[in-house]
Amino acid sequence: MAEAIATQSSRGHRTICLPIAEDAYQQIVNDPGAFRRTIEEHYRRMPELFPQDFEGFQLMGHRVSAKQGVTIRRLRLKDGTTYSIRPSFLMPYMTARTADVEGPLFLRKFAVPFWALARVFGHDPMYWYRLECGLGRASIVGTTVKVELPEHLLADEHHQVRQGQKIYIATTVAEGCCLGAEPATTAGTDDLKAAYGVFQEEARNVTPEYIPVTVSTDGWPWTQAAWKALFPTVVILQCFLHAWLKIRDRAKHLKAQFAEVGRRVWEAYHAPNRRSFGQRLRSLRQWASRQLSGVVLEKVLDLCSKRPRWSLAYLQSGGHRTSNMLDRLMRGMNRYFDRGQHLHGSEQASRWHCRAWALLCNFAPWHPATTRRNHDWRCPAERLNQHRYHDCWLQNLLISASLGGYRCPPLQNP
Repeated sequence: MAEAIATQSSRGHRTICLPIAEDAYQQIVNDPGAFRRTIEEHYRRMPELFPQDFEGFQLMGHRVSAKQGVTIRRLRLKDGTTYSIRPSFLMPYMTARTADVEGPLFLRKFAVPFWALARVFGHDPMYWYRLECGLGRASIVGTTVKVELPEHLLADEHHQVRQGQKIYIATTVAEGCCLGAEPATTAGTDDLKAAYGVFQEEARNVTPEYIPVTVSTDGWPWTQAAWKALFPTVVILQCFLHAWLKIRDRAKHLKAQFAEVGRRVWEAYHAPNRRSFGQRLRSLRQWASRQLSGVVLEKVLDLCSKRPRWSLAYLQSGGHRTSNMLDRLMRGMNRYFDRGQHLHGSEQASRWHCRAWALLCNFAPWHPATTRRNHDWRCPAERLNQHRYHDCWLQNLLISASLGGYRCPPLQNP
């Protein structure tokens, strides 16, 4: 589903989005000298929003947006490539002013249905659906990450329904941000490789030689095979939490003994080093063989037999031993799609919808208390980059998605 369209270019990849207030923009847009000075100043301050080799450009003609009545200027680089300059108070493709849709799109983080947005804010439900899906055209990795790419990842598939058919959203997470959300038609190696391959492609657009050090997954072998096919040297870490959940679900009836099982399992997990971890697992095995029976004993022994897999994490400082970070995001993803009656429309629309959710997850503001706990960074992307372009969260997203989130020269059609 994703492989054939992962690198397709669009007009968005030729649009530079800059934080210019509307009053200031109206003063400079018809003054070539002032406009040029503004562009050059922004390039000095934030070159990551511009194409490579940007120095030296020629202002071209302009057009007036029929939808918004705002003049949009174009420029041409020395190599002949042309770009449009869009101020961040306008949405992509001139669909709206940011101030008019910032509130409704924030409510989409909480899965407020499109018909409810239409009832309160006007337009029709499809207007809000298309506006949201339009965000998914941008590169998730390039839009979200403006610093060094994370070395340690988590990956899993979210089971979802599209047009009555089950699909799998291949989700990649790091540093509290969703860096990939690509639908796959099956959970086999080939389809998952294509879906996770979109993350690989976007990451290498940012850093051409990018290779993650570790990726933490559950026990699904086809997920692990897909990541090994994409990054042969990556270390696959298996989630310890999933092994515990298999025990928990079968041992709840043991009551007091259940608490002892949990204490011993997590005591092993918190071992300070690899050697101590092995010793505690051997102790757990001996205790379980004497005290437990049936399927509970089977699952505990299964956990103990995978000591070599769990021990890999002690050799990779910073790797994720459990999937907690990913699970927190996927709970939100599950609520989001379930309350929206799952996915609809074409494969492309469903893909954009999944990707739009990822960007909303990364950029929509946290609760104020959470913001205070994170040193006043207001969303996962701000905390990751330790930077924000604009105080309006939606303008911050749009500016981060300058050039479609891709590093230029722009990607070409395959």
